[in-house]
Amino acid sequence: MYPDPWEKVRDYRRVREYAAEHPNAGRVRVGRALDLPAGRVRGWLKDAVPDPVRGINAAIDRGWIDPDPDGETAASLVALLAHVLAGGSIATESYLPAVTPGKRVNVAEIRDAFERVGVETRTRNADIDGRAPEVVPTCDGTVLGRCLVAMDAPTGVKTTLDHLPAVVWDVPRSVRRSFVRIYVRHRGLNYAGKSTTRVQVERPSSFIAELRDILDDVLTERVTTADAGVTISAAAARELGVE
Repeated sequence: MYPDPWEKVRDYRRVREYAAEHPNAGRVRVGRALDLPAGRVRGWLKDAVPDPVRGINAAIDRGWIDPDPDGETAASLVALLAHVLAGGSIATESYLPAVTPGKRVNVAEIRDAFERVGVETRTRNADIDGRAPEVVPTCDGTVLGRCLVAMDAPTGVKTTLDHLPAVVWDVPRSVRRSFVRIYVRHRGLNYAGKSTTRVQVERPSSFIAELRDILDDVLTERVTTADAGVTISAAAARELGVE
């Protein structure tokens, strides 16, 4: 058993490298040389691939690892990241991402966000009373979730998230604007008699400050912070397209 999947990846690579350098070596010799059980080595010598390695290969094939910040894949991942941060979660044990639709963000839009990064989805809990429906991937979901975590998305509860993921600042301004628009559409509230949009989140003050910074970066109209949230003026909401 491997408590850390990365250790399994390293051992697999060690076996494959040793076998490439010693093509006539059998499982016993390889196991002794690398201090690994012969039974474990046997499968890897016969082209069995551990799940963590399959996951890495899937992420590479889909372009999810170190995508070009100016490319479409990065833009799609950042958009999905906005949906997860504002309206979803990543399971702590399985790393499966899930996004819940809301008043401004429907199931079709969330499905499209997943499909843009190359995965199909299903809606769970749709027919269960008292449970909010969630859009989840049907393939490579845990791999995608781990990639989102590598982009600084948290697993489990998000109340301790104290900063925006750094990748949001690495992409073009138009992609940051899309990130902000998605976030506000998920989290924005409008109150009777007020023309402003309020984004209330249970996050440390440092997160609120960064949210204000990125809003100021993509908007010219007024945005203010107070009481653990951000208030977007009516003009700023029109500018962002979230009236």
